[in-house]
Amino acid sequence: MSNITDIDLHTYADGQLDEARRLLVEAHLAHDAQAAENVRVWREQNEALRALYNPVLNEPVPRRLLAARAPRGRWPYYALAAGAMGLAFGLGWMVHAYRVDGSVETAALPRRAAVAYAVYAPEVRHPVEVGAEQQDHLVKWLSKRLGHDLRIPVLTQQGLELVGGRLLPGGSGPVAQFMYQDSKGQRVTLYVSRRDAEPRDTAFRFSQEDKIAVFYWIDGKLGYALSAEMDRARLLTVATVVYRQLNP
Repeated sequence: MSNITDIDLHTYADGQLDEARRLLVEAHLAHDAQAAENVRVWREQNEALRALYNPVLNEPVPRRLLAARAPRGRWPYYALAAGAMGLAFGLGWMVHAYRVDGSVETAALPRRAAVAYAVYAPEVRHPVEVGAEQQDHLVKWLSKRLGHDLRIPVLTQQGLELVGGRLLPGGSGPVAQFMYQDSKGQRVTLYVSRRDAEPRDTAFRFSQEDKIAVFYWIDGKLGYALSAEMDRARLLTVATVVYRQLNP
């Protein structure tokens, strides 16, 4: 039995394993196609995150922060205070997310959907695993993997045609991604994840992840996120149509 864990795979995808462990993981991946695919997707997501947020590293430090720098002699005090404030803020955000949505996982939904969009929407040759011409197979396959009957919204009246879909690894299991495209090549993706939390419904929520706009909501045991590089009003119109078709 292999002793390679998910932590090993994630660390390998991040390029942080030592030489001996790296060789063991590579031997494991040579015989485990699903693990190899997961690593490939994680690496693509890492690259997408770098593309989205690395430019921030080159931005100058805001003047208000430079002006607020503490004298060197008092640095330990300010460092401790800043660390405590950061920890309190982080814990507060997590508690808030849990209270509002039922799980921190839900709060991460728009970010994961945006990363998946950033990875696959620009793809020219392989934007999806299964094309729209095999829609019946696509629905059955992804429904089986997520353990829930899925539907593919029809968005032709919104000028969007189905391109197809693919299976992605999520925070707590498989995720489905359906992709649409308009006549100008503008793409929209519907990211569907199964939740481990208690079934519940939420209203639409909006998140702007760099250039990617995301409307997301919870419907029972599933979380949905509609992503695109388009203005908020237009995406809301599409999201409303999607929601109504999923809840006739």
